[in-house]
Amino acid sequence: MEARPTVSDFQDDNRWVGLAKTQWLKQTKVSKAKQDVIKKDIWDPLEAESFSLRSLLLLENLNVLEKFLWPTYTEDASNYHVLLIATIVSIKQREHLPIWDHFSDRPDDFSSLFHRILSMSLDVSLPTLYRLSLLSFIICGFQSLENVLIRKECAPLVSISIWHNLSSEEARGRALEMAPFLRKAWRAATKRYGAADESTKSKIKFERSWLYTMLLDFMQKLNCPEKGRTENSQYCERFLELLVDLDSQLPTRRYVNTLLKDLNILPVMRLSQLYNVVENALIRDFYSLLKHFINFAIDDYTGEPLSSQAMYEIHCQQLAQLQRTAIKYFKHKLTILALSNYGSIEQRTELESHLSTLDDSELCDLCCRLGFRTNYPKQASVAVDRQLNLEVLLSFFERKQSFQERVAQMSVIPTEENLYEPALLRNEMYDGSRPLAIPKLNLQYLSLGDFLWRSFLLYRSESFFEIRKDMEAIIKRMQPRSSRGSSEVTFEGFSRMAIPISNPAIIEVAPPNVGSTKPAFVRAEISLEVGRLGDNVRKEWESLRPDDVVFLLAVQSTNSTDLALNTSTNGPRLIHIRTAEIVQILDENGRVLRDVQPGQENGYGHRPRVRRLLVNLDAATYKTDNGKSSNGDQGINVIARRKGRENNFKAVLETMQKLTISDIALPSWLQEIFLGYGDPTGARYTELSNRIKSIDFLDTFLDWQHLVQSLPGKIIEPLRKEPPGFLPPYVLESVDRTPKAVTLNQSKKRRRGQADPIHDEPDIIHVSTYKPPHPGPYPVDAPRLNSIRFTPAQIEAISSGVQPGLTLIVGPPGTGKTDVATQIINNIYHNFPSERTLLVAHSNQALNQLFQKIVALDIDERHLLRLGHGEEELETESDYSKYGRVESFLEKRSHYLSEVDRLAASIGVQGAHGNSCETAGYFNTVYIQPVWTNFWDKAHSADISKEDIIKTFPFHSYFSNAPQAIFELHASRDECLDIASGCQRHIDKIFSELEDIRPFEILRQPRDRANYLLIKEARIIAMTSTHAAMRRQEIANLGFHYDSVIMEEAAQITEIESFIPCALQHTKAGELPLKRVVLCGDHLQNSAIIQNLAFRQYANFEQSLFLRLVRLGVPAITLDRQGRARPSIAELFKWRYPELGNLPAVETEPEFKLANAGFRYDYQFIDVPDYQGVGEREPSPHFIQNLGEAEYAVAIYQYMRLLGYQASKISILTTYAGQKALIRDVLNHRCSENPLFGMPRIVTTVDQYQGEQNDYIILSLVRTRTVGYLRDVRRLTVALSRARLGLYILGRREVFQNCYELKPAFDVLAHRPDKLMVVPGEMFPTTRTLDYDVPATPMEGIEHLGQYVYEMTQAKVDFCS
Repeated sequence: MEARPTVSDFQDDNRWVGLAKTQWLKQTKVSKAKQDVIKKDIWDPLEAESFSLRSLLLLENLNVLEKFLWPTYTEDASNYHVLLIATIVSIKQREHLPIWDHFSDRPDDFSSLFHRILSMSLDVSLPTLYRLSLLSFIICGFQSLENVLIRKECAPLVSISIWHNLSSEEARGRALEMAPFLRKAWRAATKRYGAADESTKSKIKFERSWLYTMLLDFMQKLNCPEKGRTENSQYCERFLELLVDLDSQLPTRRYVNTLLKDLNILPVMRLSQLYNVVENALIRDFYSLLKHFINFAIDDYTGEPLSSQAMYEIHCQQLAQLQRTAIKYFKHKLTILALSNYGSIEQRTELESHLSTLDDSELCDLCCRLGFRTNYPKQASVAVDRQLNLEVLLSFFERKQSFQERVAQMSVIPTEENLYEPALLRNEMYDGSRPLAIPKLNLQYLSLGDFLWRSFLLYRSESFFEIRKDMEAIIKRMQPRSSRGSSEVTFEGFSRMAIPISNPAIIEVAPPNVGSTKPAFVRAEISLEVGRLGDNVRKEWESLRPDDVVFLLAVQSTNSTDLALNTSTNGPRLIHIRTAEIVQILDENGRVLRDVQPGQENGYGHRPRVRRLLVNLDAATYKTDNGKSSNGDQGINVIARRKGRENNFKAVLETMQKLTISDIALPSWLQEIFLGYGDPTGARYTELSNRIKSIDFLDTFLDWQHLVQSLPGKIIEPLRKEPPGFLPPYVLESVDRTPKAVTLNQSKKRRRGQADPIHDEPDIIHVSTYKPPHPGPYPVDAPRLNSIRFTPAQIEAISSGVQPGLTLIVGPPGTGKTDVATQIINNIYHNFPSERTLLVAHSNQALNQLFQKIVALDIDERHLLRLGHGEEELETESDYSKYGRVESFLEKRSHYLSEVDRLAASIGVQGAHGNSCETAGYFNTVYIQPVWTNFWDKAHSADISKEDIIKTFPFHSYFSNAPQAIFELHASRDECLDIASGCQRHIDKIFSELEDIRPFEILRQPRDRANYLLIKEARIIAMTSTHAAMRRQEIANLGFHYDSVIMEEAAQITEIESFIPCALQHTKAGELPLKRVVLCGDHLQNSAIIQNLAFRQYANFEQSLFLRLVRLGVPAITLDRQGRARPSIAELFKWRYPELGNLPAVETEPEFKLANAGFRYDYQFIDVPDYQGVGEREPSPHFIQNLGEAEYAVAIYQYMRLLGYQASKISILTTYAGQKALIRDVLNHRCSENPLFGMPRIVTTVDQYQGEQNDYIILSLVRTRTVGYLRDVRRLTVALSRARLGLYILGRREVFQNCYELKPAFDVLAHRPDKLMVVPGEMFPTTRTLDYDVPATPMEGIEHLGQYVYEMTQAKVDFCS
């Protein structure tokens, strides 16, 4: 890959930098471009160096498009000007940078530019390299159809008018009969053309013939001569990318697919010269991908997905037409074909033998009678011969395997064949210069099955990529060597993730299950020599869980006759890789290993030498291996493992595979929106028929003023004669408007440009209240109430989230989206007691934060459940895991049964009533309820006094241990009745909970108890998206049911990981029974992390459902007040959120008004020069470090600690994992053992810290040569928004300050000195305010700051001594 430009390339002596400063960087406004500059100064030098990527990236970084090429573009601009714009746009697309916003200021000029590019793309006289840039621009446009500017230009190119290019009137007539609306659309297009003036007609003709002309040119290039074949191949690859893009989205596919079939594009490709060149594997892969989409199971015109049965019926109708035509016109030669069964003639070889009896003219005649094109324009250079006609017939009538059948046959287990598959290796070499034959995730999908198919292929490829990289890294660390004179391999190195072993011993091969040919399971035993391992490494191996996947590797010497699969040329290589699932771990005596070993409770005992693993090998792979060799011996000599969180691939892929094969469907109100079609507002609660009119908002509003302020623009009316400003809880009821009478004979048409009438009448909300029931006499009974004064935007989000339908909540940094999600859950819980809610987040950390806030609300903890291993990190007193909840139920059982005994004693009833939940229920029915009935009969009589009520109350003895007397002396009669009802609530809750606990008495097995808890008892269930994907089938098979999905961090979750949590239950009436989906996230911060560049940028696999819905225009509620950072720090990222303001707290609270002790500024960018002559370094690929910044970060931390800052209030962040490791090393060396410093709260990467915050952040940007992936402004947004009170950024100013995407933030940072300004003699905490000007001392560099910290440390040590 060509070297990318570094900071040294941006010096004044660089040709491009000098040109930029002369022509556009230093000019306030560039009005007109001189053609000499375009041609001689830019185009010719680029052409002379074959459009070097380095130069193009330099020009892009110098803002040549934004500040020169586009501002100076006019209709009479030269072709070179247009070509340069297209070239730079393709570079921006390649770099994954925003594009179309730059053109939005001049839509008419953009339309002119787009048509210039379309016209030039048809110019065959242009060199292929130039046309490639133009084609890339067009592809980029078709991938951005959500942009109105783009959609306006692209839509006519794929409209029904392109059917003018079908082979005949008959072909067009057949197509128009396929759906009722097609005739109408055709007539409308014809009428529009007839009514147009000559210039418009010319434009329409061009637009409807553009794609057809491009297709003819493509077919001509498929059979190009030897000369120029490489360039033609590259052009054809890029054009195939366009065809796949067009055919994989319904709006562009609707009419295009008919044209592609009419042109017989697949048979022409298959017989072409380029297709059959051995080196053109990418073209063959594109052929397969295009074939998949052309034949996809969908009605092209209505968009309805077709079932396998419907597709087979269509296939049979086609075969029947073939047989009727054969018997009618070719009876003497095709009688056998006409009488054969479908299963025979749908086979390619059988059909070919039948057709072989026809001569060339008869074969051509058969094609004509069946409606296939048999002639092409001369410019296509397509020879219509026997071979082509035969291929057309065979490819059309052969039975095509459905994508579900293909997915079912794909292995989710990595082997050496699929890990080193050429297509996968090609994807890893992706640099943007050539396309890839892999499906993309974009705005829309053809069907839910199409979405699942694309996601499965990409997830499988990404998983296999990561596995191969891990295995190769392990082998490299182990340093395998060949023994002299033999093929035996020894290992001189070490990896904690792998152990050399002897070949696994097969101990059992179970007979195949009915209907299967592979063994039911294959059990093997592996001996691990652990005697030489460190205790921590050994314990990692011993902590493997059942069903964990391990990898069995065969590493052999180069003189082996087997295929060597890795690219190394010297030494042993990875020959085979197999997988196995852990069954049990045994000690050297064959006993199951326990968590704590006997004799080792205090850390002592003998060091174990051997561990034995019982594993299940993959049965299908074992059967295949046995077929290749008599004993199945693969020479396995290494067992390897991966980190738990990275090794869930098998369970996740199996889930995705089963979903892809199934006919699962989302709820009807969500399905169209999910696929990207229909009205974007259609899933909003205001558009749904089941909208809830009246909702109890409980403790959402703190008082009447809060209610009124939270609903601006609405009329708030008390429902009844309530006193002014009455207190919560509030029940809000929306009032339906009476529709206005419709005027008779109203015109159905609306003049162009005439807007819909605007209803500016404010909504009316009726508000009522009620008296909450008395909670009971004990503090534990008191409800836990919300204390957050939600903003109007937060209230809008809460209101929408409680309603049925789809809610998108955009939460910029610090705007409290977790608090909003928590309140939504609380309101759903209390308003809909029979409904269940599923909480999902990408990380355990985010899920635990959300869950901890839920625990603090008025939600009964018996209805809470946290699934997955992340529950161990929950900072709560109770255990909310499945088995923890069961234990909690059983503990509560003992407590409540003792209360039953005490209750029985208090009313003088003898017997073992607290013996079990069953006896307690009997006691409640026979004794307690009649006592309450008798009391209430007396208490509600009109003539009874307050004193008599107290005297009649039957449970004085039971409530004698209440913290205070249950009846107050001055209580009124009504208050006494209210108190009594609270006491009854307390007692009823005891028996209610015992009734819920009763099944746990009956069920004895822990697994049965845990499953019952999941499917019956829990009402709020939390899990990560990964856990949902791993356990989907198991959870659904239990009969799990839920009504709502609330997803936190939704913008960080891939689309497939967002979909699976919606599908954890079985369908009802053909669709998933979901009532509401709430997605909380921020698409302007980091997306999902995808390791492979090709899948991340080309396939867009990092795209989240949240982002796609925002792109589609689905209404989103944006939270608009941040309460995390000082207003000054918030200015660093507020430019990303134009409507973002501050909560009053960050402007009035003392901690936000006071300065940071010892620092002149609350935030600063500190320019860090080379340290010891070195800036960034890269000891291994992508493991980037900067020692100068690491030392500086630690020095600032030490300085803060010496001033008295708490270590827990300081976090050190960096943009690269290599720098994180380096900073930790420096901290361990300088701080960890020194009580003056200790360790900061955390040292981590920016990506891993998303969703977190701390008072003080020290940020290391690392890069000194290029901006790196911080140019993704989403990552910068995260980095700048983590600090509350202080942010100190370490970096190289010259690298970042001129980056166009980062400029708004760095312009703010540039207003302050780039040397750390410290205030001597000031200790934490300070009384100095932020605006107080105080003398400060600049730190000239790391050495200066280091010396300063050293002297402070010595002074403090001397003082302490």
